[in-house]
Amino acid sequence: MKWQPVCDQRFKLAEGPFWDDIQHALYWVDIAGFRALRLHREQVRHWQFNEPVSAFIPTTQGDALVTLASGVYRLDLSSPADHPRLSLLCVADPVQGNRANEARCDGHGRLWLGSMQNNLDAQGGDVPLERRSGGLFRVHADASVTPLLGGQGIVNTLLWQDDHGALLTADSLDGVIYRYPIQADGSLGERRIWAQQHERGDPDGSAMDAEGYVWNARWGGHCLIRFAPDGSVDRVVELPVSHPTSCVFGGPDMTTLFVTSARPASDALDLDGCVLQVETGIKGMPSDRFAG
Repeated sequence: MKWQPVCDQRFKLAEGPFWDDIQHALYWVDIAGFRALRLHREQVRHWQFNEPVSAFIPTTQGDALVTLASGVYRLDLSSPADHPRLSLLCVADPVQGNRANEARCDGHGRLWLGSMQNNLDAQGGDVPLERRSGGLFRVHADASVTPLLGGQGIVNTLLWQDDHGALLTADSLDGVIYRYPIQADGSLGERRIWAQQHERGDPDGSAMDAEGYVWNARWGGHCLIRFAPDGSVDRVVELPVSHPTSCVFGGPDMTTLFVTSARPASDALDLDGCVLQVETGIKGMPSDRFAG
């Protein structure tokens, strides 16, 4: 595979890629750089915040959601980079000292948001992770919030199997991807391990292809692992970055894979911190906008 950066910028902690098939635009964030970014018609725009931002997801109303440490906000995409216009949608996680991490919308347009202890200081520097205070929440179009899980370490990967009958999600502190049945009332049933620990890094964000295979970014592993629908390893996809963080399918045919990455403070590879793209020839599942 011939990986290419989508732009010449390097980011501290690029994450949360989202492909908007309506505008043919790629959205992502730099969590530690406090920025949300969008690539559209070969032009990169950004919006600068004063706190960590973990996801940047367009809505059906034409604006976008940003998941900041202080809450979930609507962002006016016409606002300037240095003065983003925000309006609070909700505070999904009420725990003081937590921040949002993984966030994705399901096929119904509801935002699923995983949180964790805020491990970044006011300048985006690392803070030791000392507690499993994170949770998983579902945010509905009317801004109401349903708590789903507590006691989480680092929530990563949010994907759905069996026509939204089951959730796949990782806790990176455990090194595994779990599968939860989704009950008739929307709550989560008893979890089981879907993908075991692997020597090639810890599970971070993921994308699903049209065949139901999961492409999982492996933090510290220099690779993606493609898991079969039953959780077995299908293949290891080598990357030119040391800390891939997440991935998403997009492009005109939904066969381009975009991969975000982090840039370590020392011993960084040349492309560490880039957002990469490659043509896979495999069709991926689309990203879903927020329905509110």
